[in-house]
Amino acid sequence: MTDEPREDRRQQPKPKKEQLLSPKTAAQKLGVFLPATPEEFRANPISRTELQAMQDAPPQWLVTLRREGPHPRDEVSRRLGVSNSALARAGVSDSMTTAEIRALLDEMPEWLVEEREKKQPGSGRAPGTAVGERPTA
Repeated sequence: MTDEPREDRRQQPKPKKEQLLSPKTAAQKLGVFLPATPEEFRANPISRTELQAMQDAPPQWLVTLRREGPHPRDEVSRRLGVSNSALARAGVSDSMTTAEIRALLDEMPEWLVEEREKKQPGSGRAPGTAVGERPTA
């Protein structure tokens, strides 16, 4: 792109603007719990190139947060092997640390066993009565 006018008088193409993501969206894409991130991360929008740089070479706070937590609900459900709605039915908080997740897996409460069996494909178990679950034919 040059600053010289075009010979055919068409409008000059505009330079591309860097797309900015809200801190909430960036935290979701990074798989971290937003309130646990540093203040400078939460205070400013993050560009796509900054996000990609964080994914390619994560800063120390991101490595620690991913390893120790607290983790967001979808990461907690993935690590426990249950659905997000299973966590809601069990009354589990929105975030948990890695140590809390390990403690739950070691303890293996009855609700966790049942929900893991429901999530297993081909378990032959009838789905629960949660909203959105369809009865098997």
